[in-house]
Amino acid sequence: MTVLEQAGGFRLAKDVPFDRHAWGATRFASHPASTGARQLCVLEAVFGPGGGHPFHMHPDQEELLYVVSGRIEQWVGREMRILGPGDSAFLPAGVVHASHNAGDGEGKVLAIFGPCVGDGFASVELADQAPWSGLRG
Repeated sequence: MTVLEQAGGFRLAKDVPFDRHAWGATRFASHPASTGARQLCVLEAVFGPGGGHPFHMHPDQEELLYVVSGRIEQWVGREMRILGPGDSAFLPAGVVHASHNAGDGEGKVLAIFGPCVGDGFASVELADQAPWSGLRG
């Protein structure tokens, strides 16, 4: 059992590298492998201009998306809103959603999932399926 599992602890941003993806970059603030968490997975996602995560869902997890910086085109089902710093979107388990940078600079969100599934969260990608494949034009 790690120190973080036993009594909590600190994770400093300088010590946690980003994982790069075609749509942006992510790093875990907390997930089972880093903190021993069982109920909460917290992921920081950064989208460059034009970047974003296509339509997907988390069948067994709730998610809260909290905008830290930038302007985020947030989809919840077929509804879209532009969110700014301090805005959020709650997604019950199984709700299809997508996040895209709607600004000229970097956009950053925190994604908080509960409970942990697998390595922290599990996604079902739906971007290539109707109606999701035609929503963003």
